[in-house]
Amino acid sequence: MRLGIAIEETWDFFHEVYADLRAHHDTTLYERRTLRLPLVGRRLDPYWFRRDMQSFLKGQDAVFFEWASGLLATASNLPKTCGIVSRLHRYELYQWADKINWDSVDRLIVVSQAKHQEFTAAFPAQAHKVVMIPEAVSVQRFRPTGKRFGGDIGILCHMRPRKRVYELVLAFYELTRQRPDFHLHIGGGRASGAGEYDEAVRQLVDRLGLGGKVTFYGHVSDPENWYRKIDIFISNGYSEGLQVSLLEAMASGCFSLSHHWDGADELLPAENLYYTNTELVQQILRHADTTEAGRARDCERMRGIVCDGFDVDKTKVAIRRVIEDAASETRAA
Repeated sequence: MRLGIAIEETWDFFHEVYADLRAHHDTTLYERRTLRLPLVGRRLDPYWFRRDMQSFLKGQDAVFFEWASGLLATASNLPKTCGIVSRLHRYELYQWADKINWDSVDRLIVVSQAKHQEFTAAFPAQAHKVVMIPEAVSVQRFRPTGKRFGGDIGILCHMRPRKRVYELVLAFYELTRQRPDFHLHIGGGRASGAGEYDEAVRQLVDRLGLGGKVTFYGHVSDPENWYRKIDIFISNGYSEGLQVSLLEAMASGCFSLSHHWDGADELLPAENLYYTNTELVQQILRHADTTEAGRARDCERMRGIVCDGFDVDKTKVAIRRVIEDAASETRAA
């Protein structure tokens, strides 16, 4: 099968899927042309962009759009010449969904039941095209190391308001007033346009006198080793697709807690979810105060959840089969 791949956003969730697709099909990666100007390259104007995209679509049996965003919006509004499959993670639902001609899309893969429900509520006529295949991680790459408990709490995310790192620092301050022997590890670089937020979090740490108890890492290029520092991982955002860093932490054997964002209960049991900072502090202390054997069981349970339902070696096959089915149906039609 001639398979086109279109992606312009991050590849962070796509490497294993792409390798599997390349191993089974004749793949071509879409590259947007730029004009070569003396000082800096400039993207082609909309006419030439649409013309190039149309040519790319005609040369494939199917095209997979890793993000249901700008490239898909353009492709879906061109004459249909091949099967079109896309994956919707989260933000596309709020910024791009109303710009896409969903009648031209043969299959839409969503990463959680929560996003499935949200999309089908907004576009009920497209419900029959939607397939839920969760985000997943490599359980071979992310493995437990048997770290002894040391009170190390971690969060790994881009520093943007949605991730609520500021609120986590406030909760951590309340925790240290009860128990001073915890440490907070904050991993993740500044998100584009969110420099003010990053600076506000750092200033808060200083104002609360937490400088010796909080470590900022910036961008983490080697997450496997970073998770080895962590005993308890926190997902504190208010909106996620199905957070990959949380999955990585769980696979790495970190006891994990999450704010109850929509879909978090698809990953974690109810006793690992919280709404308020008070509940979060209580859950941290409950895990810290259990026996060593009890903590080990808690961490084994975290990894077991990922191995059973969120192993990328399983989900990459499911994604490939959805694409193959869409291509076959298009050829038959």
